[in-house]
Amino acid sequence: MRSLPVRVSRSEELLPRDSQLAWRIAEVAADPVEVTQEVADMIVNRVIDNAAVAAASLSRRPVVSARSQALAHPPSSGGAGATVFGETRDRRVSPEWAAWANGVAVRELDFHDTFLAAEYSHPGDNIPPIVAVAQHTGRDGAALLRGIATGYEIQIDLVRAISLHAHKIDHVAHLGPSAAAGIGTLLGLDPETIFQAVGQALHTTTATRQSRKGEISSWKAHAPAFAGKMAVEAVDRAMRGETSPTPIYEGEDGVIAWLLDGPDASYDVALPERGEPKRAILDSYTKEHSAEYQAQALIDLARRLHREHPEVADPSRVASILISTSHHTHNVIGSGAGDPQKYDPTASRETLDHSIPYIFTVALQDGEWHHVRSYAPERAGRPDTVDLWHKVRTAEDPEWTRRYHSTDPAELAFGGGVVITLTDGTVIADELAVADAHPLGARPFGREQYVWKFRTLADGVLAPAEIERFLDTAQRLPELSAAELAGLTITGDLSSVPLPKGLF
Repeated sequence: MRSLPVRVSRSEELLPRDSQLAWRIAEVAADPVEVTQEVADMIVNRVIDNAAVAAASLSRRPVVSARSQALAHPPSSGGAGATVFGETRDRRVSPEWAAWANGVAVRELDFHDTFLAAEYSHPGDNIPPIVAVAQHTGRDGAALLRGIATGYEIQIDLVRAISLHAHKIDHVAHLGPSAAAGIGTLLGLDPETIFQAVGQALHTTTATRQSRKGEISSWKAHAPAFAGKMAVEAVDRAMRGETSPTPIYEGEDGVIAWLLDGPDASYDVALPERGEPKRAILDSYTKEHSAEYQAQALIDLARRLHREHPEVADPSRVASILISTSHHTHNVIGSGAGDPQKYDPTASRETLDHSIPYIFTVALQDGEWHHVRSYAPERAGRPDTVDLWHKVRTAEDPEWTRRYHSTDPAELAFGGGVVITLTDGTVIADELAVADAHPLGARPFGREQYVWKFRTLADGVLAPAEIERFLDTAQRLPELSAAELAGLTITGDLSSVPLPKGLF
């Protein structure tokens, strides 16, 4: 890896291209390095993971809405079009709209992969736009692998170095550039074209974090899909010769100067050297539970406490529950956010999956976490749950914050410690650093677990034969021909799902 110093530059300095972050991203994307076997295997896992959570969300309103919009846009003249999750494989739409619909389906349940560092991210959001362009343009599985490896690499490298949330900018501002870079790799574009696409994709995908604050709406699922759609359109414009704001990151009126750390800011962004394999996907991890990633370990801890101390599920026996955790967990999904909605039993699902007080309470009482049952309005409104829920508070612990940002994989942690004080004065304390499914957890996810997740979430949604067909196709991804790439989708029975009406 080679570190690039990134700082704000005055217009009269005429910052050279090779000193601009967008150009270095373009050079990495244009480097035709082969994908290692280990990375290829993990890409297959994440394609399966995305399809699993998409299957479980096919009939949910935001997904149906996005799908209905996509179906109103048939394939454009430049290619064969792309498939849409839920529809038959011969039903094609324009690739930017496939990226939109499939991106919403993947993101809706907050249930796919994650990478946390200076910023946080769901790098699997790169997959829908890159697959859509691959299908539309007739690329094969090997080209798709290279494109996805780039998307993951660029997003994770940006997430390691540049915090967006510290300035209330939504994390998808790292996704627009990474998806554009991944599409550039897929298509074998030159650095100049990718450079312009990266700049446009960043410029059009910077937005505030209000989509993940307070009363969280269905836009939370749409935001990364929008970034993927913008990336496809940015690549299209760049291929036609259109240019972008330059320098997009370093300009005196650019992203860093006015949206991030300001005119005196500097960052060091490490990116692969020429010829160096793109391996960042191996540092990311998926979810066993449908909730914000920082809730994963705490769900597992709550399940353990449910088994070992069943009395803690009874609010009449509990005086207080204190969760000590990292700054980020406390302030984003904990009581440190100051959002009363995190304690509201009538709050939206999107709000509840960003409320660790709610999530911990339900997992503590039920000994499980389910992507539907655990969020049901009748479950959230149960009186004994509301009573216990309002006894849960979070607090930042400097040690958990340090471990959250550690660069040592053995120390990196996204969990916390819990102290439950009972009404009789008994104190029950426990902690868990990483989720069971984490690579360093009690039950790390491998291919078997990704397949299990797909089968579990697709059960009752897809026909048994369709489940087996998809799994066979996905696990042959590196060898798929261009014609076979259309099989990287799932078809369900949507006959009873009405489509909403809009402009299109």
